[in-house]
Amino acid sequence: MSEVKVERWLDDYREMLLIRRFEEESARAYAQGKIGGFLHLYIGQESIAVAAATTIEKGDLVFQTYRDHGTALALGMTPEAAMAELFGKDTGCSRGLGGSMHYFDVENGFYGGWGIVGGHLALAAGAAFRSKYLGEDQVTLCFFGEGATNIGGFHEAMSLAGLWKLPAVFICENNQYAMGTPLSRTSPLSDLSVKAAGYGMVGDRFEGYDVDVVREHLKKAIDRARSGEGPSFLEIETYRFRGHSMSDPGKYRTAEELEERKKKDPILLILGKLRDAGVDEAKIEAIEDEVEERIEAALKHADEAPFPEESLLYETVTVEKF
Repeated sequence: MSEVKVERWLDDYREMLLIRRFEEESARAYAQGKIGGFLHLYIGQESIAVAAATTIEKGDLVFQTYRDHGTALALGMTPEAAMAELFGKDTGCSRGLGGSMHYFDVENGFYGGWGIVGGHLALAAGAAFRSKYLGEDQVTLCFFGEGATNIGGFHEAMSLAGLWKLPAVFICENNQYAMGTPLSRTSPLSDLSVKAAGYGMVGDRFEGYDVDVVREHLKKAIDRARSGEGPSFLEIETYRFRGHSMSDPGKYRTAEELEERKKKDPILLILGKLRDAGVDEAKIEAIEDEVEERIEAALKHADEAPFPEESLLYETVTVEKF
């Protein structure tokens, strides 16, 4: 096993574990009343965010749904800025005004965090159009759930992206349930990637539990987009271990189904790779200790950070006169 590959896996484990622990502590803080509004957790899908972040280039753009914490962290948002946003604090990535569903981090190429199902696909298509129009070497990645493939905005964005051969990759994170409804009750197709043909773009479908597999498929699509060959539609099979949001107990699935799915936990898979490669347990434990320290620091920061001043409303939400 090459040293470079093992180092890549160690980094993958660090980032995936950071996302997992961030989400777990977010759920705890929500239960304690420190976080209000909606909270959609990414637990079980970490491999996709990390694979994407390690495949794109500086300057590429990423759009995500309201299940956005993991992607933002993988792209480089600090846990402090991410947690402070959940706590509604002024040091949050959106100064406490966006909350869980509206992360934003232009410096790291993260353009949301969007709460309207399927609505952000048109925005991503617009960003990709700008890149092509200006001749810029950018690729736009747009993530969405399988439920969004039935929304009008999905059709409009995909149709224009295919027509204009935009440098975009549309990524459906099929986590098996649109809120509490399984795919079998919302789509006549079990293979959503075949929809790509209707928009004149390449379709691809694969399991997203192994970070290396996701990276391999994403790279092909990103390379196609960057070379001017047009957009792709990727359907990545994944699974969220928690409910749709914190208000969802997930009783629409059995305990047996959940336990069976956990056998493909992305973090267990990357740990298996490290141990099979003979990585010293001390190295793994050092990463775990580092992650715990970072999460503790983020929680401390979010607790102690100030809430935004009322005057911020006049800079962002309202104006005194036109």
